[in-house]
Amino acid sequence: MRPTAPAERVGRTLAWEGTVGGARPGGPRGLRERALAAAIGRVGVWDAGLCAAPAAVIRAAAVELEQAGYGAAWLHEAGRDAFVAAAILLAATRRLVVGTSIVSIWRHEPAQAASAARTLGEAFPGRFVLGLGAGHEGAGSWHGRAYHRPLRELAEYLDAMDKARYFAARPEVPVPRVIAALGPRALELARQRSRGAIPYLVPVAYTSLARATLGPEPVLAVHQAIVLGQRPERARELAREHVGRYLAARNYRGNLLRCGFTERDLDGAGSARLIDALVPTGDTDEVAVRVQAHLDAGADHVCVNPIGRRPAEVPAAQLGELAVRLQLEPAPAKDG
Repeated sequence: MRPTAPAERVGRTLAWEGTVGGARPGGPRGLRERALAAAIGRVGVWDAGLCAAPAAVIRAAAVELEQAGYGAAWLHEAGRDAFVAAAILLAATRRLVVGTSIVSIWRHEPAQAASAARTLGEAFPGRFVLGLGAGHEGAGSWHGRAYHRPLRELAEYLDAMDKARYFAARPEVPVPRVIAALGPRALELARQRSRGAIPYLVPVAYTSLARATLGPEPVLAVHQAIVLGQRPERARELAREHVGRYLAARNYRGNLLRCGFTERDLDGAGSARLIDALVPTGDTDEVAVRVQAHLDAGADHVCVNPIGRRPAEVPAAQLGELAVRLQLEPAPAKDG
């Protein structure tokens, strides 16, 4: 990753990469976004057991993924704390970027999230990305906060993060902030207040729409569920189970309708057309075609999420085979 300018210091607060000031096309913000896109590479891994497997297992798996050529690992909070998990993976690797996808605004106070992100940013310069979002209505809260006004709450959360004080050593490279955005207003917030968007459960058609809304500069890193190593019937069943659990959520449902699907497509566990658009269930060739389709539609980065495994299972061998098919550049072997 190319070095970027030190973060602007204002009193005892620290300006974030991705705040409103300085967002001019072709200026420093564009340079930093291009640097972020280069750092995370074309393809990363989302979850893949890294959120729940034992620490010794995820350390070894992170090294394998890095050596296979994956640029980033993305962690959610359904398993261990995402910030703690990120520290484990960053300490085990040399250049792998680790991002949160996502840290929920309902589960972390703004100052705490800001402090954790800056701590990781200082310890591992240029290798941590803070992904934030409101999630969907089913997202639980560890602090008893109700899910309401998600977009307004997210904007206010960003305001509070920008004002949060921090008294420890500052990161030399500002921590990039990206937002889990789906709809047009959320994408606009991501464009104005962050380095880009990390949408979840999206077809290729969405990627084109998102890029048109974001414009050319912000980073667009899309989630792509995949099924590998299963018989066709079982693969379809796993894909339908994965998609079906989200179809009652208004944000995902509304987004799929905007992408051209109908209410009939969204009934039950989803139509065959919908499942096919959201989850490739064939071999590595089919997955590679889907990844490339997202990139051609305007994504900078695709986060592949292998489903159909046990929660604490890391399918490193299958992901290694996929990396070869995707022609990812293997990382240099570690000396000694």
